[in-house]
Amino acid sequence: MIKNIEKSMQEKMDKTVSVLKHELSTLKAGRANPSLLDRITVEYYGTATPLSQLANIAAPEPRVLTISPWDSKSIPVIEKAILKSDLGINPSNDGKMIRLVVPQLTEERRKDLVKLIKKLGEEAKVAMRNIRRDGNEQLKKLKKDGKITEDEHKKSEEDTQKMTDKCIKEVDKVIEIKEKEIMEV
Repeated sequence: MIKNIEKSMQEKMDKTVSVLKHELSTLKAGRANPSLLDRITVEYYGTATPLSQLANIAAPEPRVLTISPWDSKSIPVIEKAILKSDLGINPSNDGKMIRLVVPQLTEERRKDLVKLIKKLGEEAKVAMRNIRRDGNEQLKKLKKDGKITEDEHKKSEEDTQKMTDKCIKEVDKVIEIKEKEIMEV
């Protein structure tokens, strides 16, 4: 029973870290990366559709993204979705393809991105603490119901804390790496 609770907690914490990594990958660092467009959804025939399902996205140059829609009639709605997003990039099209030139980041924008990164990291840490709290509550219930001893309860709480500390260190490391990438000129 204890192992199942600990395994479940570990899986949830690992998932939290992977979600954070994915969210950070969508932040631009002055380089063109197709994952910048992962969060963009396009209103296509009345349905909110992820951009990646409407077009081929490529980065032919370090600071240029190209979007080649499978249906050329969707170009205006794709451009509109990009303009409405928080990317801050103006799209240009030639009737067949949309080009996005990723601008160099200003110092102010870099600092804003670092703040956002820290906020996302803090949200991940809060999620970790919530997972720990839920796990500890399950363990207390097992102890109260007489299914585990006091010693087993203490040991599993210590293991839970170690697991939480390890995952929070991993979050800190991920944030530090992304901050360096953003602040690199």
